[in-house]
Amino acid sequence: MTGRVLGLIVNPLAGIGGRLGFKGSDGAYGVRALMMGAELVAPRRTRAFLEALDDALDHLGSEVRLLMPPGRMGASIVGEMHRLRHIAVEAVPCVDPRIWPTTAHDTVRCARALQDRVDLLIFVGGDGTARDILNAVDMRLPVLGIPSGVKVYSSVFAVNPQAAARVVIAFLEGRARLEERLVVDVDEEEFRRDRLVLRTFGKLLVPAAEGVVESPKTMGGGEGVEDIARFFADELYRDCTLYILGPGQTVARIAEYLGVKKTLLGVDALHNRRLVGRDLDEKSLLELTERYPRSVLVLSPIGGQGFILGRG
Repeated sequence: MTGRVLGLIVNPLAGIGGRLGFKGSDGAYGVRALMMGAELVAPRRTRAFLEALDDALDHLGSEVRLLMPPGRMGASIVGEMHRLRHIAVEAVPCVDPRIWPTTAHDTVRCARALQDRVDLLIFVGGDGTARDILNAVDMRLPVLGIPSGVKVYSSVFAVNPQAAARVVIAFLEGRARLEERLVVDVDEEEFRRDRLVLRTFGKLLVPAAEGVVESPKTMGGGEGVEDIARFFADELYRDCTLYILGPGQTVARIAEYLGVKKTLLGVDALHNRRLVGRDLDEKSLLELTERYPRSVLVLSPIGGQGFILGRG
């Protein structure tokens, strides 16, 4: 295992729009979230991955080289951590570290700079970042995503940073077979109509091991949605209670049985069968829970995966 080389690219804006109720952090959305003072998510998830990988390498008594872009896309995140014992980090000058905020073009440029120098390319981001990696390297080398985005529908991601570290170890030890996995993202035209339709953009070569998502999230609600919605409306609903309605088609159908139409992808709030908030962000949700002392959170697992609110 010693002597293997990994590449790691961080999209520092990935997931920044989540607490603001944005449906993604790509392009102008990420910049807007940054200007609104939103907290960066990707650096924290990057550190969690590196700590887990370093601990696993310590247990095995092995070392690896890690090539990263400079600045916030990689090397500066490592600089904020305690010393890594078994990961030798090298910054590759693929982007000017003074550039802020970074863009999709920076991700593509750095992926192309690393592709011929690493055994496995790891990235931190969501579906938008996965598309950038696809544009840069296609299936020329193995790739693994660490989920940090608001949108994480592709099957190229580990379920969390710790699982990503385990998958990397399995790859380095030769225990992970390589599989072609789909890169998908939201159809933006349908999205504007409050309909969630996924488009397939291509495939990446991904180490298949325990901890990697099996397939893109399936949409459509599945069997039993009508029964669930009817049971909730008839048996569980109570007046004088604030209901915080999560995203997805099952919860949207529950709202219809209660006489309201909610946003498909947002978080809405219902009180006495009347919407008191639509497409809410974190601040608005906290304010509502203070105003209404009795509150209930209504969520359903995301189709095909079992996640509640997503992996990012």
